[in-house]
Amino acid sequence: MAVESAQAVASICKNLKGSIPAEFIRPEIEQPAITTYHGKAPEIPTIDLSDPDEEKVVRLMAEASREWGIFQVVNHGIPNDVISRLQAVGKEFFELPLHEKEAYSKPPGSLSHEGYGSKLQKEVDGKKSWVDHLFHKIWPPSSINYKFWPKIPPSYREVNEEYAKYMREVVDKLFRGLSIGLGLEGHRLKEAAGGEEIEYMLKINYYPPCPRPDLALGVVAHTDLSTLTILVPNEVPGLQVFKDDRWIDAKYIPNALIVHIGDQIQILTNGKYKAVLHRTTVDKERTRMSWPVFLEPPSELVVGPIADLLDEEENPPKYKAKNSRIICSANSTKFLSEKKKLLLCFFLFTQFFKRW
Repeated sequence: MAVESAQAVASICKNLKGSIPAEFIRPEIEQPAITTYHGKAPEIPTIDLSDPDEEKVVRLMAEASREWGIFQVVNHGIPNDVISRLQAVGKEFFELPLHEKEAYSKPPGSLSHEGYGSKLQKEVDGKKSWVDHLFHKIWPPSSINYKFWPKIPPSYREVNEEYAKYMREVVDKLFRGLSIGLGLEGHRLKEAAGGEEIEYMLKINYYPPCPRPDLALGVVAHTDLSTLTILVPNEVPGLQVFKDDRWIDAKYIPNALIVHIGDQIQILTNGKYKAVLHRTTVDKERTRMSWPVFLEPPSELVVGPIADLLDEEENPPKYKAKNSRIICSANSTKFLSEKKKLLLCFFLFTQFFKRW
């Protein structure tokens, strides 16, 4: 099955004197050259997980989750060489000829994201994102389908299994800190999200060089449908966060993990922790890659605000308890439509003052 590859488009565009196909050109409201903020801006919070002052770590996690919906963690316990090998085998896979990558393509009609491809959904305006990807689950063992794990390079499986082992330890630390930060027992948030049945979906994003990074996006503005997303990027910048009505660049910290609060944590905490609106830009000369792990509740789990966080008078439930997959489809549309309206208002506001 042929895959429409951003990598192939990028190769063709090398000979087009700096132009890209029209379907990759974003509307002005989304174009990085127009909408990226270049002034002095606050940095995404960075938290040292090795700090012996647990109370401080918990406080920083909670503050970042309430105010930003995103933070970076350092000294997280995943060895640097494990991260380097994860990045090396992922890069080697994407450097294979297209027909070899196509052997891992997402099956037609599949309800799962697993597999190799270049798009997740058809956008209303027909625009495309400048990215290829590979999805597959890495935990728990019962959910893994190894047909989506590349056999080339040969070390791919070993490296990803080792990364999953360390990632589980990080996840436990994060859930514990975020739970205590809400005034709950350390196990409550993870338990509410599915406990040991939480599925770890790894995605490799591959953003090839783009002749017009001012016009294109690697991934459009969105919030993650997961509970948490834990991401490691390569050294090429590109992640942007919408904060204080502007798009700001995320600082690259070698071997740090970037933690996103997802839609389902926002629901579980009744809005106390905020899902982060973010997007990805591309580079003119270099390939950007990232390795997010999405922590997804099991499909049959009913997700709703945790009862201990509710108060009928001061903090009534903002969300109804629903099956986690229903929440994903319904709330992603709701969250994005509201935030796109905000983006449109902000864009029109700035354009008005430019003309004035």
